[in-house]
Amino acid sequence: MAELVLQEELDPRLEHQLEQLRDCLHQLKAVVVAYSGGVDSSLVAAIAMEQLGDGALAVTGVSLALAPHLQQEARWQAQWLGIQHQEVATGELQVGDYANNPPERCYACKATLHQQLAMLAPVAAGAQVVDGVNQDDLGDHRPGIAAAQQRGVRSPLVESGMGKIQVRQLSRALGLPWWDKPAQPCLSSRFPYGEPITATGLRRVAAAEAWLLARGYPQVRVRSQGTTARIEIPAPAIADFLKLVDRCQLVQHFRNLGFTAVGLDLEGLVSGKLNRSLPLTGTGEDLGLRASLSNQNTH
Repeated sequence: MAELVLQEELDPRLEHQLEQLRDCLHQLKAVVVAYSGGVDSSLVAAIAMEQLGDGALAVTGVSLALAPHLQQEARWQAQWLGIQHQEVATGELQVGDYANNPPERCYACKATLHQQLAMLAPVAAGAQVVDGVNQDDLGDHRPGIAAAQQRGVRSPLVESGMGKIQVRQLSRALGLPWWDKPAQPCLSSRFPYGEPITATGLRRVAAAEAWLLARGYPQVRVRSQGTTARIEIPAPAIADFLKLVDRCQLVQHFRNLGFTAVGLDLEGLVSGKLNRSLPLTGTGEDLGLRASLSNQNTH
């Protein structure tokens, strides 16, 4: 396969990381990319396609926790890359350790996903499952990373030493049109730990966020706390939001969805805000996981 053409010059460090990423995926011969359509997994999919061609398959786990517009974007991006793309239904809502929404919810989610991936024919034939975890992901509460590692999943971005900034810089340099796409965690992240995850709740949050997206707010979270909706948008956009949004229309739409009250978080959008209720991370176990992931390429 021909290499992707750089649209701009890279600094030496990022150029070296790109070569590491290419070498990592080339050596694997055949891969299944756990592909959400986010910037991270899309970069892995792009380089996998470049290096392996038909030996690369992108697989998206589909459930109510995946916003419909993100599912459509994942399909389009895979088509743009020319990579084989498959969707698998995941049933995490039927798993108590997920639906009850404990702090380790993401562990149950990823365990369910990777059980599905393990049954794919390419994996049975020896293809390596890889994901889009990057170095910055290792600094937050991410139990799903442990679930993936326990099932032998490789993280080429971590192995190449890339964080989120490097992923975006490299995606832009390679001409990937979604390089600045906002991060979009799954919809289950909108519910405080301990509040059950239900199909009704997920659909309600998806519809509320879709309403705001359609009105020009691409970075938005609608946190669901019981029947109260708490809207998060980036702090610099709050003043204009308050001036421009049709408040009565917004409230009525949210009430029609089943919310009884609507608020705006004046702090603004903060990724992982609900993790503040958890004890501080950084234990020896956490550090051991980071070291293990960072050293995968030496195994």
